[in-house]
Amino acid sequence: MMLSLKDHLPAWSHPWLEYTGIALQIVLVMVVAWLLRVLARRLIRRFSEHYTLPQEMAMGARRISSFVVYFSALLYILSLLGASPSVLWTAFTGFAAVGAVAFFAAWSVLSNIFCTLLIFTTRPFRLHDYIEVLENGEKPGLKGRVIDVNLIYTTLQETGDGHQGTVLQLPNNLFFQRTVRRWRDPSQAPGGIQGDG
Repeated sequence: MMLSLKDHLPAWSHPWLEYTGIALQIVLVMVVAWLLRVLARRLIRRFSEHYTLPQEMAMGARRISSFVVYFSALLYILSLLGASPSVLWTAFTGFAAVGAVAFFAAWSVLSNIFCTLLIFTTRPFRLHDYIEVLENGEKPGLKGRVIDVNLIYTTLQETGDGHQGTVLQLPNNLFFQRTVRRWRDPSQAPGGIQGDG
């Protein structure tokens, strides 16, 4: 097809045909990656609804599948642009090795990731629960509605006491160092946790 187009177009446009073909391939790869991501998210949603998996696990599976799809698409696009697969693999393993060394140097990060796994398995709280993290039994602590749990942080939407609309990001290892009070229904909470339902 490109040869037939070159026969019909002026000579100055011939170099642009090659770039146009690569650009179309990149756009196609991006569209296919987006479609694969949408398909993976739907499959994960159906699987989690069918087997009644925790929302945290479904959320983690969606994030991992999106990363794998988009990372694969990026590698393929780089190979379309002329990067050698062996060079890409060498760069990836080099970055992975440096990342692993830095990762193991940061013990607090490892602690948070391990505590995330414990949160997912022991389930001291779930998404949309109202919790309070107490410093000790006497002082009021940080409280709010759990809106997200990721590998490092648990995000709480603060409620009551003039903190409406603010969020707190608490390291996951904090939940295993402090006492956590949990309410599924905010109306049962003493001290007036007022949720948005």
